[in-house]
Order: sequence, then C-alpha cells, then structure tokens
Amino acid sequence: MDIKHSVYIALFAAITAALGIFPPINIAAIGVPITAQSLAVMLAGGILGAKRGALSVVLFLVLVAVGLPLLSGGRGGFGVFVGASGGFLISWIVGAYVTGHIVEKAWNKLNVVYAFASAAIGGIVIVYAIGIPWVAVAAEISFNKAFVGSMAYVPGDLIKAVIATAIILVVKKSYPIISKSED
Repeated sequence: MDIKHSVYIALFAAITAALGIFPPINIAAIGVPITAQSLAVMLAGGILGAKRGALSVVLFLVLVAVGLPLLSGGRGGFGVFVGASGGFLISWIVGAYVTGHIVEKAWNKLNVVYAFASAAIGGIVIVYAIGIPWVAVAAEISFNKAFVGSMAYVPGDLIKAVIATAIILVVKKSYPIISKSED
C-alpha cells in the first residue's frame, strides 16, 4: 500500500471522527444512539473501496479503543465495545467492506441504483445484522425487542444512504479513487 492510499485511509478515519461532532440522539429502548457517523461507513466503502474503506474504519475504531473521545457525544475507550453499541461499532468494518465490494464490482456501470444498493446493503443491512443481536445480548433483552427498537433508526439510515449515494457518484465522476483495475 502506497502513501496515497494510507492518506486516504487516515482521511476517512478523520471524516468519521468529524461526523461525531453532531450530537447523538439517544433511544432509551435499546441504549444505542443515533449518530451521523454511520454515514462515514457508507462513504468510506463507496469512495475508497472494500479494503481501504474497511481499513479506515479499523483505524478509527483503534483510536476509539485507546481512549480518544471520537464517538458522537464524546465517547471513547474500550468500554464502548462491550456495551450495547459495541456490535454496531464492530459491524462498521464489515459494512464498509461490503459497501466497497459492491461498488467495486459495479464500477463500470455504477449509477444511482447500484450506489444506493451498496450503501443500503453495507451500511444498513450488514450493520443491523451484526448490531441487533449484540444489542439483545448486551442489553439483556429479547431479539424481537432489539429488532423492533432498532427500526426507529431505519428512516435516518435511509436518508444517510441517499446522501452517500450522491457523494459516491460525484466523487466517482470528479475524482475516482477506486480504479477500474480494482474490478
């Protein structure tokens, strides 16, 4: 990996941290806040591709684990990974990878449909598939209660997927970071 790719990875870790400036909206039912940072997961994968997108999230989460208060609301430290949010945080790595993988595979025909599908599948479906069971265990509630409580997040996440779609397509057209050779 060259310097340019390392800079992109660090840049997207910084973007993820910057999105933590927006205050979290707490939902008491499951104890996981609504944040703008999940948008960064969609953007990292969709703009950097699978490998670099996932690595940017790994870098961000390592910084959080060592105690930097980079999560929305100024949270940080290893303890956030064992709480109700832990599964969602870990799922961001897989979500960015899946988003990037779909974008890479559809690169030559990438349009609104493919870009939105990549953001929604990686940034919502995958993230929820890992995060919801974790919430059920960590919060000691039933899977059904965790699932129903998590549905409050879907409208906001769909808006984030629309925003990510627009940004992914603009970046692809104006400054593509994913090259055609990565298909």
